[in-house]
Amino acid sequence: MADLKVTLIHSVAHRLPKQRKIVEALGLKKVNHSVVVRDNEAVRGALFKVAHLIKVEEVK
Repeated sequence: MADLKVTLIHSVAHRLPKQRKIVEALGLKKVNHSVVVRDNEAVRGALFKVAHLIKVEEVK
């Protein structure tokens, strides 16, 4: 499986607490901060929940 580069493009201010926790669990801190995570079902589910806040790119 490949890795995914996840970038926070919108602020989590004024978002649901569950969405804030998901963004924090992914390791994202501030807007334009990026992390590389393993591509698996659990991560895909988390990304789906906050898809409107992030940008995802596949990294090889």
